[in-house]
Amino acid sequence: MNTYIYDDFLNKGRYRRALNKVEIRLTDLGLNGKIIRLGSIKNVKEVIQTEIKNGVKTIVAVGNNATANKVISAMITNKAYDFFQKDVLFSIIPIGDNNSIATSFGIKKEEEACNILLARRIKQIDIGIAGNNIFLNKVEILSEQAEVKINEDYILEINKKTPAKIINLNDDTKLSLGKRIDPYDNKLNLIIEKKINDTTFITGDDFKISGQGKLLLDESIEVLLPAEVGLIKEKINIIVGKDRSFI
Repeated sequence: MNTYIYDDFLNKGRYRRALNKVEIRLTDLGLNGKIIRLGSIKNVKEVIQTEIKNGVKTIVAVGNNATANKVISAMITNKAYDFFQKDVLFSIIPIGDNNSIATSFGIKKEEEACNILLARRIKQIDIGIAGNNIFLNKVEILSEQAEVKINEDYILEINKKTPAKIINLNDDTKLSLGKRIDPYDNKLNLIIEKKINDTTFITGDDFKISGQGKLLLDESIEVLLPAEVGLIKEKINIIVGKDRSFI
């Protein structure tokens, strides 16, 4: 059984055509399921947790990165998630802008997402956390002057001339050293690209960031500094395409 979580921005008329195409394709593939529209829901967490308790097997975020974050946050904060996580899958049908998570999964268009959902190619990946917010792809450090302490071992200074990212799941095909990023290894990767052929790559599981500024999670959620970035113990089972950014 599938449950489709529609983000509230999809109520705008400009997305109607894309949604119609998705719904027709899902029907053609026999992938009909329950539709939940976030615009009419006050407690997203409670609704999604109820779906899990009722035996839903696949939860599909229909929208963008922010939609994915809302849905995954609700899934993993379920008290029974440890028990259900092996059986519950997550996927995305990307609509609109800001869909780097879907791109990482190898999902580039909404109709393609329906075919990938049918194929059910499954991977289990790590989930990052910054402050009280989860992320799948990356954390961008947006600061004119910040300090990053890595695993309590050493410290790096970051400024606006040395943009830095902490990556769990790579979404940038042009990123040098991107093939070294592994979303299964219980590690995060700090990458500082100063200029061409001058890249700092550091692996760790705990990053304490101090200074003025903020973090941008998955291009959708802002967290003010200071903040700590790491991984949570839970994993998530995702449905991916052949053209995903990882093995």
